[in-house]
Amino acid sequence: MKKSTNQLTLITIFITLFFTIQSCEQKEKGLTKAIEKEVVVKSEKPEYFLLRPEVEKAYGYSHAIKIGNDIKISGAVSMDNEGNPTAIGDLGQQMKNCYADLEKILKHYGCTFDDVIAENIFTTNMALFLENAAYRNEIYKKQFPTGSWLGVKELAMPEFMIEIELEVHKPE
Repeated sequence: MKKSTNQLTLITIFITLFFTIQSCEQKEKGLTKAIEKEVVVKSEKPEYFLLRPEVEKAYGYSHAIKIGNDIKISGAVSMDNEGNPTAIGDLGQQMKNCYADLEKILKHYGCTFDDVIAENIFTTNMALFLENAAYRNEIYKKQFPTGSWLGVKELAMPEFMIEIELEVHKPE
């Protein structure tokens, strides 16, 4: 009798384990299907924007591109509409000019600096940039984006002291 009770107990344990494993596999399959549905990516057509079409065509770049909700903005420098450097020797004013151009691009896409998620700043004079960095408090009123500040030997033209590029996420 004891042997048949042990066998019955073992059979009960095996059946319980079998159904438990089956149940876990079913839940895992359902979870995998749910995840697969969430990973579907729509193909979006890129939307290009030229701030200064003649200058940008001459140098071979687009100032911005939007794909879906994401916008990548090329580095802005202090230049006029003909591509001539402005505010030569004045890093603080060059920075303000860069942000003014960046704001025009953001407005084109219906965005503000609050939508910026990454900002990379390249400068030929880090010490002077750091003296002027507080100006960014006037640009980013809610929070600062991620990004990097990089000291570089030179930019596209020797008169350029700063270049600022952005990445933006435009909410729905």
